[in-house]
Amino acid sequence: MISKKIVLHFPRNLIDQPITYHLTKEYDLAFNILHAKITADEEGLMILELSGEDKNYEDGIKYLKKQGVVVQPLSKDIRRNDERCTQCGVCVTVCPTEALFIPDREKMIVEFDVNKCTGCELCVPACPVRAMEVHLV
Repeated sequence: MISKKIVLHFPRNLIDQPITYHLTKEYDLAFNILHAKITADEEGLMILELSGEDKNYEDGIKYLKKQGVVVQPLSKDIRRNDERCTQCGVCVTVCPTEALFIPDREKMIVEFDVNKCTGCELCVPACPVRAMEVHLV
């Protein structure tokens, strides 16, 4: 079983199509919509948690891409502004997945592994210099 938070960007021509319905009916996937912004004559954006069997998940993602939906992991929307970051390490103490970590305590440089990030956003308010940023659109 797999469960991932992903960001879907819909082109204008797909806004009125039942994309998530097909994920459920044809690929037996469950979804939880975390954020959506879909308006007529514009690109649509949906952040959702998608869950199901590994093969169904992979097939569902292929279906989305074939339809023209741009799929990306949610972690790509959480970014660190390296110019603002002072390497204080506060974010490390609140990160539940250890996506933010200090590999060498002598150098005290905070690393950010976007592949481990789940987009929980706990680091955003914790950062005293606001170096952690959420980019939805």
